[in-house]
Amino acid sequence: MSKIAVIVLAAGASTRMGNNIKQLLPWKGVTLLQHAIQEVESSEADAIFLVLGANFHKIKANILSERCQIIENENWKSGLGSSISLGIKILQIGPEIYDAVLIALADQPLIDAEYYNYMLNVFKKSNMGIVTTAYKTRKGVPAIFGEQYFDALSKLNEDFGAKHLLNNERVEIIYPKGKEVDIDTWEDYQTLFKKIHNDN
Repeated sequence: MSKIAVIVLAAGASTRMGNNIKQLLPWKGVTLLQHAIQEVESSEADAIFLVLGANFHKIKANILSERCQIIENENWKSGLGSSISLGIKILQIGPEIYDAVLIALADQPLIDAEYYNYMLNVFKKSNMGIVTTAYKTRKGVPAIFGEQYFDALSKLNEDFGAKHLLNNERVEIIYPKGKEVDIDTWEDYQTLFKKIHNDN
């Protein structure tokens, strides 16, 4: 049985959010980041690693989780790749050995435990080493990488994440049906917040 860890990426400074710290914005009674953590905790993943960077101490103080291993990326300004690399290196230190890693973002609040579980089950049944989420013109995260890709992931250092792996390797593609929307700007947050909270 595959043992799969999740790395949640939440190290960015959210420069397009004005004076707001994106990770701490309200969402369904908790913060955006806490909501993301809760969805991962509700999934069938075996472990959770959370990579923080900008506003580290403020954000860490607002996290309520006993399962989450918090990692500080002091090099967060280098971009997404540096957070993935650091998360993989910490994950490989042990003591547990993982067969794969699911890379997730903190600012995709419609991605839920059901979607994570679907991805995990597809990966376990697939003979592909990567399961990725489909976007209109590209492939992206959430994505699961088998342990054969850990070395390549640990060497990332730029703000391109694992894009080259998703584009150059044979992958299993999952269609998220609108769940993939992410929050990049204050306007994105307001629009999605109103839609979701009005629907509920």
